Amino acid sequence: MVSSSSALSRLSSISRHFNPSHASKSIKISPEVSEALSNGRAVVALESTIISHGMPYPKNLETAKEVEAVVRENGAVPATIAILDGTPCVGLTIKELEKLAKLGPRAQKTARRDIAHVVATRGNGATTVSATMIFAHMVGIPLFVTGGIGGVHQHGENTMDISSDLTELGRTPVAVISAGVKSILDIPRTLEYLETQGVCVAAYKTNEFPAFFTEASGCKVPCRVDSPDDCARLIDANLKLQLGTGMLIAVPIPKDHSASGSLIESAIQTSLREARDKNITGNAATPFLLARVNELTGGASLTSNIALVKNNALVGAEIAVALSQIRKCCRRGGFE
Repeated sequence: MVSSSSALSRLSSISRHFNPSHASKSIKISPEVSEALSNGRAVVALESTIISHGMPYPKNLETAKEVEAVVRENGAVPATIAILDGTPCVGLTIKELEKLAKLGPRAQKTARRDIAHVVATRGNGATTVSATMIFAHMVGIPLFVTGGIGGVHQHGENTMDISSDLTELGRTPVAVISAGVKSILDIPRTLEYLETQGVCVAAYKTNEFPAFFTEASGCKVPCRVDSPDDCARLIDANLKLQLGTGMLIAVPIPKDHSASGSLIESAIQTSLREARDKNITGNAATPFLLARVNELTGGASLTSNIALVKNNALVGAEIAVALSQIRKCCRRGGFE
């Protein structure tokens, strides 16, 4: 016999799909993603800033296609998110991916604050973590894969330069799978800020928070998960309890792609000094720093970046599949 809570959950899910909110009606959802959502299949949201601002063309297009392929190979449907000609899109065609890749930095780096402006001016926007979370939540995608999230910048206690990714995690119930926080940032202060926002931070198969290019940051995590099923149960509990917050699941970069810690650290410190000297701040800081670190490491950091994104896509797809199985079980009235 199906429990009342399971029946209500199923009714709510069906209602959201066939009676979308006014906001979701303004979003273009690809047929593949729409069909997957309506059938309760695993879907993984992907950001687009990494395509436009993360690497040059055609490497960005090649990487975007490869990441989507990893998601598909592991049983889920990829939903790359961007704003094209003023229309928020969830799930891009190859032509749309190519358009975004060729635009590169000419596409506006779009966080929560920028969405209305990009849409109103019919512009092209590459979504950051915060904007991707918003659109994923609007259409009912509970999980999102990226490389690394933004955070508190170095000397953020004085500049107040804190990424909107962190506040979004505190207000939008989407789970973010990443290799931790970009290592150019202040990791301890970022974790303190996430705690203040009430965000559950978990590390995958480790007790230590990863540092993007390297496996360890020296910071312990309050929560450890050791399998896709563990992650799925954590996400499911967060959603069922309607806590209203997102969560961060940090996946260490694979050992064979982990860059030399001393080489990366030296490049980061040099890049930070150059950014301060050139007064590069705000949303221009991260693209500059990542590009400069890549130059100083002779391309090693970019190679590591691509490897960790693909690994996150693999883990994220496995989690999405496990989460879809839990939800199907609940709809049938069974509980694990």
